[in-house]
Amino acid sequence: MSKKKGLHIALVSLHGLIRGENLELGRDEDTGGQTRYVVELARALAERPDVRRVDLITRQVVDDRISKDYAQLEEKIADKAYIVRIPFGPKRYLSKSKLWPYMEMFVDQCLNYFKKNRRVPDIIHGHYADAGYGGGQLSRLLGIPFVFTGHSLGRIKRERLEASGASLEKMEKQYCLSQRIEAEEYALETCSLICTSTHQEVREQYERYEHYVPERMEVIPPGVDLSSFRPPSEEDQESDLEKDVKSFLQEPDKPMIVAMARPDERKNLEMLVRTYGESPQLQRAANLVLIMGNRDDLRDMPSGQRKVITNVLTLIDIYDLYGKVAYPKHHKSSDVPCLYRAITRSRGVFVNAAMTEPFGLTLLEAAASGAPIVATNDGGPSDIISNCQNGALVDPFDPKAIEKALMHAILEPDQWNEWSRNGLENVYTHYSWERHVERYLRDINEVLQNFDHAPKFAHGRKSRWLPDIDRLIISDIDNTLTGDDQGMKEFFELITHAEEHVGFGIATGRRYEDVLELMEEMGIPHPEVLITSVGTEIYYGKNFTRDKSWEKHIQFRWEPEKIREVMDSIEGVYPQEEEQQSTYKISYGIDFRKSPSLPRIRRILREHGIRVNVIASLNMFLDIIPTRAGAGNAIRHLSYKWDLPLEHILVAGDSGNDEGMLAGNTLGVVVGNYSRELERLRKYPRVYFAQAEHARGITEGIEYYDFLGTINIPNEKVTDSDG
Repeated sequence: MSKKKGLHIALVSLHGLIRGENLELGRDEDTGGQTRYVVELARALAERPDVRRVDLITRQVVDDRISKDYAQLEEKIADKAYIVRIPFGPKRYLSKSKLWPYMEMFVDQCLNYFKKNRRVPDIIHGHYADAGYGGGQLSRLLGIPFVFTGHSLGRIKRERLEASGASLEKMEKQYCLSQRIEAEEYALETCSLICTSTHQEVREQYERYEHYVPERMEVIPPGVDLSSFRPPSEEDQESDLEKDVKSFLQEPDKPMIVAMARPDERKNLEMLVRTYGESPQLQRAANLVLIMGNRDDLRDMPSGQRKVITNVLTLIDIYDLYGKVAYPKHHKSSDVPCLYRAITRSRGVFVNAAMTEPFGLTLLEAAASGAPIVATNDGGPSDIISNCQNGALVDPFDPKAIEKALMHAILEPDQWNEWSRNGLENVYTHYSWERHVERYLRDINEVLQNFDHAPKFAHGRKSRWLPDIDRLIISDIDNTLTGDDQGMKEFFELITHAEEHVGFGIATGRRYEDVLELMEEMGIPHPEVLITSVGTEIYYGKNFTRDKSWEKHIQFRWEPEKIREVMDSIEGVYPQEEEQQSTYKISYGIDFRKSPSLPRIRRILREHGIRVNVIASLNMFLDIIPTRAGAGNAIRHLSYKWDLPLEHILVAGDSGNDEGMLAGNTLGVVVGNYSRELERLRKYPRVYFAQAEHARGITEGIEYYDFLGTINIPNEKVTDSDG
């Protein structure tokens, strides 16, 4: 990246509803502070002269229930900043926990976007676990650095849910925490830099991960657009929200204790109402105002939100707080700055007593409006109050501590004045976007200077090896091609007489030398592409020229001796014969009745600092390959290298080591004699389960997709059970 050219930065934030204006903050738990943060970061970066372009990559959503804004493929949000919406998975809006099955599709679609526009970023920054996984994949495939921001982390959430009594089964069903934590481990393993908002995140959250590396951590307090937030003035007009709040209250001129959060159990709103309800002193001194998102009919809300609001209303009734508590059903984003000013005007206090708060954007907005704050001692608020000196921290599970801090703020005029003044002065010093971007770009440039770039794929260049091919059939050998001699003969006749633009390839777990012997023995036609040893080697053309760039790409942190040393200590695992081993593949047999589970084996390897892919197949074999390798990544590599669209590649397989190439934007065929580990792929729109077995199943798949004709790409509509 030359200084003259300027940086091209890709920010990846996949879930929630993201647009340039009128963010629907609080619409659901996925559309909150993170969505606002990434939009403002994109704009702030675009203002820098040393930045050429910023792409905020998110998911395209086409859904009658939401605005058409989210279906727009590209939206310009600043002079050099764009929201890029990538279509993947079902068109409708999905919560983040429902996106995991479609992450490989995202990677494929994003690669297609980069190819189509001839525009590869200099660096990718993933936000949250889903983008950590997707962004990390893109980073590895493109050979560019990756930056990660977790925003909130799955291990911490799981610990808190366990403490609350939630069952493991319920946690997995609702939040997919195991998959999320694996994605976070993958992101931490892949990234060159981790950007965090607070020191508490580093100490108490990231340190719990196996791939935590202190040297990669950088605490950069987020910038905040505070242009709409200021202290009250005599010219202020009363907003509709203020009028609505006052309509609840018997004494509307009292100081206001205001909490503003979506109705989520973690926001601890019930504790706040209970604290207020059990304190006659607080009731005499102030009114309580609860802004809990927007709702029309309580019965139509998600069950978790409905439960919180129902409990809040029940507590108001139990403590007979009518006339003392306001809980309006609606508010506009333009009302929020007015409400903060109303807190200051009433000499009230803004409170955030959440069980955990990764950052605390509302606390900064309150500070910029002159309102003192009382906040949870968990997470970002500790850094905010340390920097701004504008309030008190409390244990969110201690009602007496919350009561004491609120009373102190409201009844001590000198303290109220000091906190109000400090917030106004310090919030701009520590939390401006200009300051944030300056530090951010300093770290990004350092990453770019030190990054060991993997060889980039050929970009927009026609190769002499596959010049005439516009589609490619790739098949596994064992039990896919083989197993039915007549069916295999008919398949070979089919591809032999196909047009010259139709190519043939093999992808197998076998070693290269073994494949050549088997091809000669069984009369297998010469393939244009040969992927061997579980996607660790790629060969092209009539002379089987080895793809050296792929080899250099996957050799990153490959430590075979260390792997063997660790694996030798695991019960129920034994090495396969020497002829099954290769340079970048270590193969084992496994007896799962005696051995640890597959996730446990992966964890053992991670605990020893080993970064690999572990692939099980047929419930009896285990292959360990480099973290960047695998048949799926090998196919994406050749797709990018040879400028061959993934939907013009038909892949066929029968077992678990074929899953990586079947899941994605290729056209997959699972032959009828498949092993049960592939059953999970039934929900994928581009995976066809053939009735016929072995090579006849491949032929059936070719006919299903009309692959030798116009190519029938299935509708992207996915049938699933997420409602």
